[in-house]
Amino acid sequence: MAKTKTTFFCQNCGSQYAKWIGKCTSCNEWNTIVEEVIQKEEKRKWKQTSTPKKNTKALKISEITFNEEDRILTKNNELDRVLGGGLVKGSMILLGGEPGIGKSTLLLQVALAISKKVLYVSGEESQNQIKMRAERLENQNSNCLILTETNTQNIFKNIEETIPDLVVIDSIQTLHTEYIDASPGSISQIRETTAELIKFAKETSTPVILVGHITKDGNIAGPKILEHMVDVVLQFEGDRNHTYRILRAQKNRFGSTSELGIYEMQSFGLREVQNPSEILISEKDESLSGTAISATLEGMRPLMIEVQALVSTAVYGTPQRSSTGYNIKRLNMLLAVLEKRAGFKLGAKDVFLNITGGISVDDPAIDLAVVSAILSSNEDEAIPQEFCFAGEIGLSGEIRPVNRVDQRILEAEKLGFKKIFISKFNKFSKKECAINVVLVSKIEDIFNTLFS
Repeated sequence: MAKTKTTFFCQNCGSQYAKWIGKCTSCNEWNTIVEEVIQKEEKRKWKQTSTPKKNTKALKISEITFNEEDRILTKNNELDRVLGGGLVKGSMILLGGEPGIGKSTLLLQVALAISKKVLYVSGEESQNQIKMRAERLENQNSNCLILTETNTQNIFKNIEETIPDLVVIDSIQTLHTEYIDASPGSISQIRETTAELIKFAKETSTPVILVGHITKDGNIAGPKILEHMVDVVLQFEGDRNHTYRILRAQKNRFGSTSELGIYEMQSFGLREVQNPSEILISEKDESLSGTAISATLEGMRPLMIEVQALVSTAVYGTPQRSSTGYNIKRLNMLLAVLEKRAGFKLGAKDVFLNITGGISVDDPAIDLAVVSAILSSNEDEAIPQEFCFAGEIGLSGEIRPVNRVDQRILEAEKLGFKKIFISKFNKFSKKECAINVVLVSKIEDIFNTLFS
């Protein structure tokens, strides 16, 4: 047996050091360097005896034969959309999120709904606890196998016996391998167990979904290389005090990272929200000043969101600028444009902005709705509820065109809006539609149309 080697890892960022130091030079955190023992013995890896030896000969790119990847549909439309059309065989997916946000509920729901044999491995809950959660869910899959184990060698032994089509690991921080003399959740254990699972996934073409814990900063716990090793990194976001959850792709080797999935947490599990506008637009009996509806896009999906603004006289010397769900620097820029180019005196007033629904929006097409909501609150005049906006504001006060405006118009028309304001420089199809498209070029045009 080879000599045991000792090394030091930062538990915050995963940096490796030859000796102990008090402060990590990479992330500048104190007292995060921990000694870990790595044994240089021969390791028993996952073995696939029937797999032929790979051809290592270099080929021209024109000689490589390409077959479209077969995908496994999870029967969860929101998850399939974010993944790019379903689970790719042999892919490794990492799902992270806050404690209690619903990661285990989502994956157990998928495991019970999918028409494949699933091995659900839990290192945090007992089989009885998982059964109690499964009783609350609507779908029941007799092909879903539950295993409570943290040793990877025992997990692979069960995999050889059951031969599942999908493996779910909850969570990667609880696993450990016998060939690393370190505690579960340490840098070396996470890296080694993930490498073993990736080798299994690639050699058997079996997709593996990992649940990952996150730190207090919102990053996935463990070494940064963990996110580089996997194929897909998903982030499950939301406030535990609210019922809505958002699923985003931070990395996706098989699809776009701009897609968005929205869920609602209910007593029977997570409900897919097919029409996000139902949660992003408030229901009210009468029109109120300071609100405007914007036609925005999240990936390929059009959304109608409500922008709320409050403008009031500053009580203290320095006016307050507060924004929720919108970039505060861009809000300050729009206020400067209104002051300089349009002549509105907002420098001595407090401005508060809120994007309803608890989501964050970075689409520049929301600028026109933000400006309209601010002007509505400043004038204390309500914007009609059947009006919506889609336009970017330039530094000269001009309203710039936005991309995929036809898709925004169709979404607004489908939801029953009567009028949409866009830039007059936007090119869109001149077909007959029920919604009235208003072309504007400057902020003054919007103000004169809405409040004159």
